[in-house]
Amino acid sequence: MDLAAAPPALLTRRHLHIAGDWADPSSDDTVPVENPATASIIGEVPAGTPADVDRAVAAARAAFPGWAATAPEQRAAHLDRLHTALAARADEIARTVATELGTPLKLATRVQAGLPLKVLRSMVDLAARPAAEHTVGNSLVVREPVGVVGAITPWNYPLHQVVAKVAPALAAGCTVVLKPSELTPLTAYLLFDAITDAGLPPGVVNLVPGTGPVVGEALAAHPDVDLVSFTGSTATGRRIAHLAAERIARVSLELGGKSANIVLADADLPTAVKVGVGNALLNSGQTCTAWTRMLVHRDRYDEALDLVAAAVAGYRLGDPFDPATRLGPLASAAQARRVRDHVDRALADGARLVAGGPDAPLPPQGHFVAPTVFADVHPDSALAQEEVFGPVLAVIPFADTDEAVAIANNSRYGLAGAVWSADPDAALAVARRMRTGQVDVNGGAFNPLAPFGGYKQSGLGRELGAYGVEEFTELKAIQR
Repeated sequence: MDLAAAPPALLTRRHLHIAGDWADPSSDDTVPVENPATASIIGEVPAGTPADVDRAVAAARAAFPGWAATAPEQRAAHLDRLHTALAARADEIARTVATELGTPLKLATRVQAGLPLKVLRSMVDLAARPAAEHTVGNSLVVREPVGVVGAITPWNYPLHQVVAKVAPALAAGCTVVLKPSELTPLTAYLLFDAITDAGLPPGVVNLVPGTGPVVGEALAAHPDVDLVSFTGSTATGRRIAHLAAERIARVSLELGGKSANIVLADADLPTAVKVGVGNALLNSGQTCTAWTRMLVHRDRYDEALDLVAAAVAGYRLGDPFDPATRLGPLASAAQARRVRDHVDRALADGARLVAGGPDAPLPPQGHFVAPTVFADVHPDSALAQEEVFGPVLAVIPFADTDEAVAIANNSRYGLAGAVWSADPDAALAVARRMRTGQVDVNGGAFNPLAPFGGYKQSGLGRELGAYGVEEFTELKAIQR
């Protein structure tokens, strides 16, 4: 890969961002940053400590009263300036994500850089018009900012997931301490460069990079953090919830998924398969909402498998900066090993390999896994129940709508899903029966103003839109 395409000045960052300034960390320890397409170390960031978390939380606590008292239109003006500063870095953001995560540059430009800008733009508008106070009997009901927010974010969408927490928290009047993923921390530094340029008040947003067991746990357990907002694995979310529960602190958790894509017998099959495969393979399958279970009516099953195999064959693996690449590497060697283990287990469990698999050709270096499709997957098997978080699709037949819904709901997760049918009313009826936080009907577009979050072990709370802002507020009743 030609790393000249990436921003070399940003490959190593030496500081934290606390109280409006770049600050020296309390330790000389660092976290290496890898390029997963080449398996080479490209830089490093500070390995934050609990002492660093203490400093950042103290700065956020000191800034909270002033920021909470700032007029909504002024908070909106700050976010508007941040949007302008971040938009000016869109190309740099896309190249950085392509380098430290491996997302193909075209996708990184459209999604990794473009989507968070749309979300931030929506929060500018929402900050300017907060939820109205209302009267219930003799009570005036108001919403107030919850306080200091600890935001712990994942590596798969390293700017979007940050903006989806930081922007609504700021719009609500909260202050924030951010711990980005140690796998993709460089993108967060671009956000803080924009925060500096935008002139946000000191301490309103603070940055402490580092590992989850050190910085993440210190933030989740900190007595001066009023709400912990986390996106990541269900296992880590469970740990964070325990730490917060020890001090009766609120949590917002956006966790795993095993989403079902139901293709009814009358569906436009070529479109349903094309979009379904694209969704399952988006970001190399490293997407919590990926439709990793494709449920197809038995009457169309063989035809669907032929279409799936043809669609997957069009996904070329390779250099994220090559315009022909459609599928980049997985984020780390550990993640690639985990996905390969799922593939091996599916074969051992008797699933039928349709495409890809352990013997498929791969680039000579980097953490690549071939896009892989299994047919005849049993609904109770590990492949149908566990989140793989890689480019692996399970195709499952069903006999009727009731069986399709039962299979879809046969999961401890409930984050996303899809339904395809020539009858929009029939598709909507199925969508209503699915126990999941969001469902796309016939390819309905993602809506950044709609509530985002899951049922069951997919999490607690909602992000995005007015619902996301409300997550960072407390309700107060004033009796008169």
